[in-house]
Amino acid sequence: MELTILDYIVFVVFVGGVALFGSSFFRKSKTSASAFTRAEGNVPAWVVGMSIFATFVSSISFLGLPGGSYSGNWNQLIFSLSIPIAIWLAAKVFIPLYRGIGSVSAYQFLEDRYGWWARCYVAICYLLTQICRVGSILLLLAIPMNTMFGWDISVIIIATGALTLIYAVLGGISAVVWTDAIQGIILIAGALACALILTFGMPEGPGQLFRIAAADGKFSLGSLSLTLKEPTVWVVLIYGIFINLQNYGIDQTYIQRYMTARSTSEAVKGTLFGGLLYIPVSLVFVYIGTALYSYYTAQPGLLPEGVTGDKVFPYFIVHGLPTGVTGLVIASLFSAGMSTVATSVNSSATIVFTDFYAKLGKKGKSDSRKNQMKVLYLSSFVVGVVGILMGLAMQKINGVLDAWWKLSSIFSGGMLGLFLLALVCRKPDRAAAIVAVCAGLLVIAWMSLPVFGSQLHQYLVIVFGTTTIFLVGFVLTKIFEKLHRSNNNGT
Repeated sequence: MELTILDYIVFVVFVGGVALFGSSFFRKSKTSASAFTRAEGNVPAWVVGMSIFATFVSSISFLGLPGGSYSGNWNQLIFSLSIPIAIWLAAKVFIPLYRGIGSVSAYQFLEDRYGWWARCYVAICYLLTQICRVGSILLLLAIPMNTMFGWDISVIIIATGALTLIYAVLGGISAVVWTDAIQGIILIAGALACALILTFGMPEGPGQLFRIAAADGKFSLGSLSLTLKEPTVWVVLIYGIFINLQNYGIDQTYIQRYMTARSTSEAVKGTLFGGLLYIPVSLVFVYIGTALYSYYTAQPGLLPEGVTGDKVFPYFIVHGLPTGVTGLVIASLFSAGMSTVATSVNSSATIVFTDFYAKLGKKGKSDSRKNQMKVLYLSSFVVGVVGILMGLAMQKINGVLDAWWKLSSIFSGGMLGLFLLALVCRKPDRAAAIVAVCAGLLVIAWMSLPVFGSQLHQYLVIVFGTTTIFLVGFVLTKIFEKLHRSNNNGT
């Protein structure tokens, strides 16, 4: 099926409008490195919140949540229910901590506790994660577009990446957060439109949707079993707690948004708004999957054979939505991907500038505003281009996405564990931290890589890895403290 002229108009107006709007911040962002990386701390709370929300929702969420609930049940919703714990800790601990330090980098805190090696370690892990994240998001955005309309995957990856890169480079963090706010609104509008059309498009009315879904257990939140081999309610809940602690506690994309707010209280308000907003929106997405199940169960002739799982929602977007709404939903899908890519580009450039250039570069008169802006522009451009190339390369490698997410668990697990250790231990021992990180990475590798044959569910990788790093580091720190006191007393 081809898009109608109206669909193209809706889509082009949105995508082109976002790029032009983001680029309009160029005059403001080029004034200083602070303007480019933190918008001079002058972003309203609601924009901070919408940016956090839009960053959380990627194109993976847009298609993956409906696909998961269509094939299964509402188990994925448990992840969202863990968010209040993380944002409460963000409001009480993380936001005051980072704004008190005053650095736009999330990893200044680790250097203060352990030295530059820790900051360098997590910064490199973060950069590797973001580059591959850009490639993954672009590819996962292009695949359904190819399925729906036959558009060339490589062309979609290059065009989407280049367009997003233009406004991310020109407009800095101001462009990213303000376009995030617009993209978040469009995303919600598109999701609500799909949910309403499905609900009232049932042959016998909305009641039929709920009867079919309830009869087949589609509203179940999952098993309450205590096994660690399946995505039970408990496994998903504990996974959600840890991954959201990572997001709100140490992820540069979130910490940078804390620093763009006008005050600590504004940062708290924005974070609470953005985090809590994801819960009802994720509910809409899982509901869409369940509604699709009932919709096509009641009308089996509408769904071609072989269209299952994650393919059902894209098929409905093309064949089940009215003219114009199709363009809106495709724009929503692109908004999720563009928001994530722009965020990764800007946050990565910020890390290159603050954690490497500012630490290792030449100081003095040569470190002018012009030089600083060159570093930020060049870093943004390189991250974006490498991310695009990564997306293109991923087409040719079978299972690369699954392999990458397992490797990213190794990076992220080490980052979170080290941060929690630094947060709890007021005087952490550097040697203990290094041993703990090595021990944690071994546990994560054992659980992540197929060659070791771990039977534990993959959701628990970050849980066990982070816990290992924290416990080993904490115990060793206490042991070294006692040895140090004994040596002092002995002398």
